[in-house]
Amino acid sequence: MKEKEEWGKEGRREEAGENDGQKKVQEEFDIDMDAPETERAAVAIQSQFRKFQKKKAGSQS
Repeated sequence: MKEKEEWGKEGRREEAGENDGQKKVQEEFDIDMDAPETERAAVAIQSQFRKFQKKKAGSQS
């Protein structure tokens, strides 16, 4: 049976389990997720992303 291979961050192939020993550190950020301006920014980003997805889907057809 063939071992599972994955693409690494640098775009090269890595065998599964190669970096399993490394700890994944979650980045900490200081953003108030309940602030009104944060919510407005999130809505604006999502809107632009949806427009991009529609444009991308339309060009592939």
